[in-house]
Amino acid sequence: MELMVLLNALVTRLLFVLHSLIGVWRVTAAKKEPKYWLLALLNLLLCLETGLTLKFKQGRGYKWFSPAIFLYLICTVPSLWLLEIHHGTQYCGNEPGAVQVNVSNQDFNQSRDSSHGSEGTDYHIIQTAKVFVNQLSTICETVWTLALHQTFLLLLVVGRWLLPIGVEITRDQLSQLLLMFVGTAADILEFASETLDIEDVRKNYALINAILAVWTWSMLQFPLDLAVQHIGCKPSSSSRRIPSLLLCRYSAELWNIGVSLFIQDGPFFIVRSILMGHFRIFNQMLVFFTAKNILVVTLQLYRLAVITFDFRATILQKTRKGEVSCCPCEPYEASTHATPDQDGEKKEFVAFPLKEESQAPSED
Repeated sequence: MELMVLLNALVTRLLFVLHSLIGVWRVTAAKKEPKYWLLALLNLLLCLETGLTLKFKQGRGYKWFSPAIFLYLICTVPSLWLLEIHHGTQYCGNEPGAVQVNVSNQDFNQSRDSSHGSEGTDYHIIQTAKVFVNQLSTICETVWTLALHQTFLLLLVVGRWLLPIGVEITRDQLSQLLLMFVGTAADILEFASETLDIEDVRKNYALINAILAVWTWSMLQFPLDLAVQHIGCKPSSSSRRIPSLLLCRYSAELWNIGVSLFIQDGPFFIVRSILMGHFRIFNQMLVFFTAKNILVVTLQLYRLAVITFDFRATILQKTRKGEVSCCPCEPYEASTHATPDQDGEKKEFVAFPLKEESQAPSED
């Protein structure tokens, strides 16, 4: 096993565990009940996954799915749920969003004086750390919750970058996936922070749970890599139906459209529409992001129609030329350069398989 692969696999999962434990600590401090430390036991699942991945996959990832990211969601999402629900009764005494960590010189001097005659420098470092942790505990609970939301989404992106990739995904595909995750994380953070910060929403316990449920549902796209990988389909007779061929050829794009319509922008639009239509909650940002969701959903439906008509035209063109044996179910990449066909005509859109033509199976 390569040293860097082992190091990346262990360090990334260690970051996941540490962040999850910080969330559990904040829940315990907010609720003031030690029983919430039992949430830390969820990290045993991540430890088990680490051992299995190192043993059977040599630390590398799986195809289409990341168990480490999924288990990180399981370990962290319950803590954020509890903090958001508890957040409804907790308000900062100072200005919203103000973070004040006042570690006075007197505290450090006291810790330094108490370290004289003890264990020396090591004891001084421990006492200084205790003072710093005590000061962190005085930060407003709403600031803590928002910070955990932000670091959670950032760590999902950075962690997916650091995790060793499997043989099925290339670094070019990984870079595309990370860029998509950055935009997705920003939209999800905006949805959670903007809607849950509305005062009328905070007064409705059922509405908070509904928003958190949609937020959790939107997070499920992070463990999946289908947005940049094509589904390998064999050109069998059973796969020559139009829907099957369309899915095989445009699997990555169809997945992106499905995520937007059913996991992210679609549910976000429904929630915001309910807030404005049923609960009569209006503000400038809510109206703007609702319009943004409408625009994204419309564009995704337009993209779906373009893909469908383009694929149908390709099938009809091949059928008229007697090229039915050329099954277009293999994944294709678009070429920006048009190439002339055998009749000297120029194709408007040319697609070629990822595999070499010499290696592609031929059918009589």
